[in-house]
Amino acid sequence: MVHDRCIVSEYTEEVREVACEILELMAEGLGVPDTSLFSKLIRDSESDSLLRLNHYPPLPIPPIHHCTNDFDNSSNSKVGFGEHSDPQILTILRSNDVAGLQISLQDGLWVPVIPDPSAFFVNVGDVLEVMTNGRFASVRHRAMMTNSQKSRMSMAYFGAPPLTARIVAPPVLVTPQTPSLFRPFTWADYKKATYSLRLGDTRIDLFRNRKDF
Repeated sequence: MVHDRCIVSEYTEEVREVACEILELMAEGLGVPDTSLFSKLIRDSESDSLLRLNHYPPLPIPPIHHCTNDFDNSSNSKVGFGEHSDPQILTILRSNDVAGLQISLQDGLWVPVIPDPSAFFVNVGDVLEVMTNGRFASVRHRAMMTNSQKSRMSMAYFGAPPLTARIVAPPVLVTPQTPSLFRPFTWADYKKATYSLRLGDTRIDLFRNRKDF
């Protein structure tokens, strides 16, 4: 058991560094003077980051006469985890070779993500959308149960700031041509809003400046 905890701890530290490197490259690409602006929130000792393991069992095959709204008959699948965006800064996801992850395009079309156990999948979270003033948009996604023989397994690292961190875009990303899309808030404020709404609600709109509606 102690050995297992050490492995999980080591994995979490390593994947956190991957997330930080990605965030620093993003900051550099956006022209943010302090390229550690985003990553230091995750490196903070009070960071609210977490690692979650997900298990989606094989798709149950219903009797022919049985039908529920949970099934998507066109793709022979069932919702394992409903449509949502991650509220944190950045998500680093790794899964086994079973399909199921889907992302939503702007036109509402759901696109399956081909599973690759050797790769990481990176999702932009709501907080990063706010801190980049909309330059990077949070990704709406869902997990489907699609395989009748094998479980889907995944590990998701959610990089999050400290509860007291003030979430706001840096001045370089707010100009007369690109005014601030969101009002400042703390991560604690956003977590409270997250828990008060349904999973599929667009929670980020609660903090959007009214003139943007």
